[in-house]
Amino acid sequence: MQVLPSRNILFAAGLALATASSAYAQTSPPSPAAAEPDLATITNLWRVPSPTPIPYPPAEVADIEAVMRRVLDYLETASPVIVTNTDTKERVADFTKPLPRNLAVERGPFLIVSYEWGVTYAGMLHAAAATGDARYTRYTDERLTAIAALAKHFSALPPAGRPQRYLLRSVVAPASLDDSGAMAAGMIKALQARATAADLRPIIDRYLAHISGGQKRLADGTLARDRPMPDSLWLDDLYMSVPALAQMGRLTGDARYFDDAAQQILQFHARMFVPAKNLFMHGWVAGMTEHPAYHWGRANGWAILATVELLSVLPDAHPRRPALLAILRDHARGLAATQGINGLWHQLLDRPETYEETSASAMFVYGLARAINRGWLDPLVYGPVASIGWNAVAKQVNARGQVENVCVGTGMGFDPVFYAYRNTSPYAAHGYGPVLLAGAEMITLRKGLGADAVVHDGGVHFGKVPTRLW
Repeated sequence: MQVLPSRNILFAAGLALATASSAYAQTSPPSPAAAEPDLATITNLWRVPSPTPIPYPPAEVADIEAVMRRVLDYLETASPVIVTNTDTKERVADFTKPLPRNLAVERGPFLIVSYEWGVTYAGMLHAAAATGDARYTRYTDERLTAIAALAKHFSALPPAGRPQRYLLRSVVAPASLDDSGAMAAGMIKALQARATAADLRPIIDRYLAHISGGQKRLADGTLARDRPMPDSLWLDDLYMSVPALAQMGRLTGDARYFDDAAQQILQFHARMFVPAKNLFMHGWVAGMTEHPAYHWGRANGWAILATVELLSVLPDAHPRRPALLAILRDHARGLAATQGINGLWHQLLDRPETYEETSASAMFVYGLARAINRGWLDPLVYGPVASIGWNAVAKQVNARGQVENVCVGTGMGFDPVFYAYRNTSPYAAHGYGPVLLAGAEMITLRKGLGADAVVHDGGVHFGKVPTRLW
């Protein structure tokens, strides 16, 4: 049988409900203005700049030049020319005069003769052309003049009379692509720019003789090494050969240098480019049944530098030019796709868990900006990539002018651990030339096709914004 509540209970429940309803009716709801920001703030949220870890707008020319000057200031003291007469203990000051027989060549943190410094000389000359600052030219002239004089001096001595020969061995008797290619390219550029009166041609000829006739090659003519295994291809060697061959072709007019340079890129590409990612693998060994693809950043940097270097001087009618342009454009797609969210690229390009590396990033900025400036890449597509890349690279130049987070010299590996945990140091010489190259090319871009680059609707755009937007 159903039990009904008493009338007293029903009355009490009704009274409580009425009281609660009355209290709610007498309480005003909170004012939106008291709890929320003003309407103007809310409606303009999209205008507030994003909290990016780097400056986001395209860098101004003056700011780019300031970064480059810091690098120059540092290198003027960190890579000195110090040669002492060991008999008198006096320092040699004039390398245009005959040198004393007994010399001691000292060094600073950076060697003035190395493949890294070949890139640095090229960067100095490019910076001089972009900025008009003669200090960059003077830096190069002083060191190349000393190198030419010392090489001539030690070459004239019998081997037993060369106590300091090890410092100049790569100049007197080049024995590898590392000895030859980058230094030759830098020296040829110095001659062509009339940046020095030094007698560099004998050195250049020795370098090119090694590249063209002394270095190991595969049966099809591809430059190779027997390190770490027989018949190994290092992607790095594109820069250690192609720029020198290209510049020698320009200097002499001999088309065979152009042909060899083009063939190197095409044959490396055939073996080492991975179309699925539009990136190069670092190493290739002929004896392997499979070819592991580790997309090391700086190796890909050497590749794009070599490609734009050749395209910059290759005759327009050369039959290999269309294929080289296609390689450049495919590679640019892969690089754009792997740029990190902080503007830099990673040590292993397709592995964002690996650290951000500066030398490769600077190389990519230079290569992409150069290709835009020469009309090979679309500025609307690649201008923003180069712009934020430069801003990120510039942040890696500290107050002293040192370039930080640069991977040290690296061999060839076939596992991710080898690359992922490679040390970095501001004394790794590989970062300085690429930073100067990148800065100089960004100046050209910001004065030319990128002069109208702006941040519009929050994003960087390398084109003139229409006056009517809707």
